[in-house]
This record gives sequence, structure tokens and C-alpha cells, in this order.
Amino acid sequence: MAKEGLKAREVKRQKLVAKFAEKRAALKAAGDYAALDKLPKNASPVRLHNRCKLTGRPKGYMRQFGISRVTFREMALDGKIPGVTKASW
Repeated sequence: MAKEGLKAREVKRQKLVAKFAEKRAALKAAGDYAALDKLPKNASPVRLHNRCKLTGRPKGYMRQFGISRVTFREMALDGKIPGVTKASW
């Protein structure tokens, strides 16, 4: 399980990206790269990283569900995800 600080940092970055999204788009359209450089680094969407909503695991993230593959497997086997069953043939 990831440290709470890492999860909090990602949430903080998401808020900053949302806050400066309009301003960034306007500056990029105008080609004003000097002003873009003065914005906070964490306001760039490139710095975001997907993490599991439950555990904070950064790798093996499944976008469709918003959780990691490990958490997905546990929840699917417990029947906590509707419509998902283990394959058998």
C-alpha cells in the first residue's frame, strides 16, 4: 500500500492541473512560452500519474475501473465487481 503522502500529492497535482487548464490552453494558443514557463510545474498534465483509488499502487492501473490489477483480481474473485467473472472453458 502506498504512503498517504504520495496519494495526497497526486490529488494536489490533479487540482492544480484543473485550476490552470484554461490558462495553459490560452497561453499555448497564443504561443506565449515565457508565460507558460512561469506557471507551477505541477500544473502540467504530463506530471500526473494514474494510481489505484484504493491502494495507491502506481503500476498495473486499469483505467476502466480506476484500480490496480491486483485489487481488481481480488475484488473480482470476491464478486464485488458486477458483471465480472473468472474465465473458465
